[in-house]
Amino acid sequence: MGALFGTDGVRGLANQELTVDLVCRLGKAAGYRLTQEVEYPTVLIGRDTRISGDMLEAALVAGLNSIGVDVLQAGIIPTPVVAYLTKELEVDGGIMISASHNPVADNGIKFFRANGLKLNDELENEIEELFFADPAEIPQPTGVDVGMVEELIEPLVPYKKHLDKVIDADFTGLKVVVDAANGAAFELAPEILREFGAEVIALNDLPDGTNINRNCGSTHPEELQAAVEENEADIGIGLDGDGDRIIAVAETGELVDGDGIMAICGRHLIEQDQLPDKTVVTTKYSNLGLQDSLAELGGKVEITKNGDRYVLAEMLEHGYKLGGEKSGHIIFLDYNTTGDGVLTALQLLTVMEETGQPLSELAGVMEPYPQLLVNVEVEDKESWQDNEEIQTAIEEAEETLGSNGRVFVRASGTEPVIRIMVEGKDTEELEELANQIKTTVKEELD
Repeated sequence: MGALFGTDGVRGLANQELTVDLVCRLGKAAGYRLTQEVEYPTVLIGRDTRISGDMLEAALVAGLNSIGVDVLQAGIIPTPVVAYLTKELEVDGGIMISASHNPVADNGIKFFRANGLKLNDELENEIEELFFADPAEIPQPTGVDVGMVEELIEPLVPYKKHLDKVIDADFTGLKVVVDAANGAAFELAPEILREFGAEVIALNDLPDGTNINRNCGSTHPEELQAAVEENEADIGIGLDGDGDRIIAVAETGELVDGDGIMAICGRHLIEQDQLPDKTVVTTKYSNLGLQDSLAELGGKVEITKNGDRYVLAEMLEHGYKLGGEKSGHIIFLDYNTTGDGVLTALQLLTVMEETGQPLSELAGVMEPYPQLLVNVEVEDKESWQDNEEIQTAIEEAEETLGSNGRVFVRASGTEPVIRIMVEGKDTEELEELANQIKTTVKEELD
């Protein structure tokens, strides 16, 4: 249906688009769908540090309770911890209230199944149908059948124990700067790095409800880069508001994005014969340099639609263990079922510790192709795929690039925007091709 869910749950401007009424109804619809599978279900809820989190959580809990679903409130925890606890505690579903890397005014709702996996398209469509259905079609329990609320005490403890178990490393002697984006990982990230022996300099770890992602974190790494160089640190770790993505900074101040991290970790796993089919799963936005880097060791890349849940679906279907996105959502499927910034940081540090190489040297295994992304605001973003002129412009660009590049065009899931990505070896050529497609899109869709 696509009227409610985007590429990563339900998002919008809190209290205007994502209203209390909408979230309550969403809770009812999702809860009712869950009661079709489980007689007396329990759902775990976590949230990030946004000021609107309390308000939306109250609405969500009311909707769930009103349909007979019990709620286990975990408070402020990262998205990957919600995914882990949902499976570990054997509850019937998990929900994260967050808009990830978006500004504080936005918020969102992400759903997880009992196995810690995000919902597939079919389940989302079923919840949407219930959301838009006549309210009289959804029963209203009374008496002892109404849901209850329980608070989960020290929700980070089980996850920290999990990380201690799966990461066999000692980071003593490494100096790490970590930027928590004043978000959900503000407590977990610095603490766990210190527990593994690293000397930690924490940035943006004092959330006040309004400063999440404000000129900090994975999408604004300038402060992190400066701090790494100023403190002569070995690595910088930048997280986003809900802790499911990461960007790294080498000791030189050089940025290492999700593609670079997957190249480093993927090659390391190939060399240790621990990467099934020597394959990493990623999306169309990943750089062709990642493919070239893995190919040097006989590795390969499988491509999916945009969105880490599609990456995960491909991994589950074929038994792959490493996948992610250029944006920094990295999935190590042996250890968690969603992108996990803290876990990825530990994995990256483990490679540094085991190889004895600085991050700048490790990052040199991948030579990125020049990549250009253009956003085109349009009046009608739905009809671009059926437009012959736009398709011709795309095909001509693809023919020009041949095997030395690619073109990827898609409509934004949340904005009236067409996104055009071109990649190749010649920057001037990319600019020319992107502008040609952009001009055609504007002419045809406006």
